[in-house]
Amino acid sequence: MKKRVIRLEDLLVYPITGSRKQSNYFWAFIILLGSLGLFSVAVFSYLGMDFVFLSEKIQDFPFIPDYIYFPFIPQGATMCFYGIGGLFISFYLWCIILWDVGGGYDIFDKKEKKVCFFRWGFPGKNRCIILEIPMEEIQSIRIGVSKVSFFNRTFTYDIVFMETIEYGFIPLTRIEDDLIPPQIADKAAEVSRFLEVPFLYF
Repeated sequence: MKKRVIRLEDLLVYPITGSRKQSNYFWAFIILLGSLGLFSVAVFSYLGMDFVFLSEKIQDFPFIPDYIYFPFIPQGATMCFYGIGGLFISFYLWCIILWDVGGGYDIFDKKEKKVCFFRWGFPGKNRCIILEIPMEEIQSIRIGVSKVSFFNRTFTYDIVFMETIEYGFIPLTRIEDDLIPPQIADKAAEVSRFLEVPFLYF
């Protein structure tokens, strides 16, 4: 479920979606199913058992064999390798989804007179990543163009930046946010009005 932006008189909070994206759920589930299938075929092959997966009605057709047998060397061993590899990848994806790596909040607080960027990291010493910036250090909100090259083609994306004295330009939006240009402009304008700083293009 998509989190909503909190808008109060002295507080503005933008939720940031990290690893808990629909695409990550999809690929974690698909890779898990595929790797379990490959690994189960490898186990059947190692035990010398027939890998039966067709119903009796389908097996009645003359061009479909009654069973499928894979020798462990090399087919079974190869499937075992890819199955185990897929399980590791799926386990990694489910872990980062559980930990919500990269998720967090952008908090603009007029009462505390600071901007706080909070992100979840991997378990350990840096599990909570926090960056606090005093509002007096914020100079402007800008919309810049980011270029990404992919297969000899260059794509351009609008990114909202917050210009600060100490940290330079801090991005407030990401390419993977899938925001259309009007949404990007609305967010930049809203943050600019809230912080009472200039809104610029560059």
